[in-house]
Amino acid sequence: MSAKKVRKAVFPAAGFGTRFLPATKAMPKEMMPVVDKPLIQYAVEEAAEAGIEQMIIITGRNKRAIEDHFDRVPELEQELLAKGKHDLYEALHSATPNNVNFIFIRQPEQLGLGHAVLCALPVVGDEPFAVILADDLIDAQPGVTRQLVQAYEKHGASVLAVQDVPLAETSRYGIVAAAPLDGATERVTGMVEKPRPSEAPSTLAVVGRYVLRPEIFDELARTERGSGGEIQLTDAIARRIRHGEVLAHRFSGTRFDCGNKEGFLTANIAFARKQGLLPARRAGDPEDVSFPG
Repeated sequence: MSAKKVRKAVFPAAGFGTRFLPATKAMPKEMMPVVDKPLIQYAVEEAAEAGIEQMIIITGRNKRAIEDHFDRVPELEQELLAKGKHDLYEALHSATPNNVNFIFIRQPEQLGLGHAVLCALPVVGDEPFAVILADDLIDAQPGVTRQLVQAYEKHGASVLAVQDVPLAETSRYGIVAAAPLDGATERVTGMVEKPRPSEAPSTLAVVGRYVLRPEIFDELARTERGSGGEIQLTDAIARRIRHGEVLAHRFSGTRFDCGNKEGFLTANIAFARKQGLLPARRAGDPEDVSFPG
């Protein structure tokens, strides 16, 4: 099926990060490092690998550090080169992938994920786009965003990244009902936001990766505020199901929920082991707090 190329990605990054206070009082939670890179950089690198050209970061007050991170610092670059620290110079440059540009949009009020995505409308326009939540760190090859883009290009429908979660944890996620379509990709037939285990249609949970058709903006504009006075992205997506425009993709990879302390610490340990900074996990070591894709 012919489909427009996915060139843009939206990164909602305006939240307070209250679970990590006091660390996030002055530092955005998206700037919290896993080993030596902030969460937002992992997300941007994943998008760039998927062929994304425009990184649209939705920010709020006290988020200037994100903009600074993706800006050049010529004085620091010169100092590193002068001291022969070429490895650190290259690491500094890797923070900004080649052939991408950044657009920063201020979310004036924190009215939920749906509202954050709606703030990107003037830049996204009538194109399909990705949404990436930086605090869902997913170690995958190829990256999950690339997996979703490939599914979108094949089917021309919005695609949600999903994984099975324990039944007792369905109340933490948007849960979908789905029917088989094509390998790891399924057609969504229903969606429930944070259902009790007894009411969950499945254990297939939506995690922080989406590729969405631009029609979602019309749905978001019509979406009334729900729990907590917020505009929910899942409410808008659910209304597109009847049009046959929503798919679920069981991604390949390992997800770390860095929105909580336990998952964040687990991610640091796992990535440190991956980089050879810690010994490999041995039999009898505690299990990592993550779900295999």
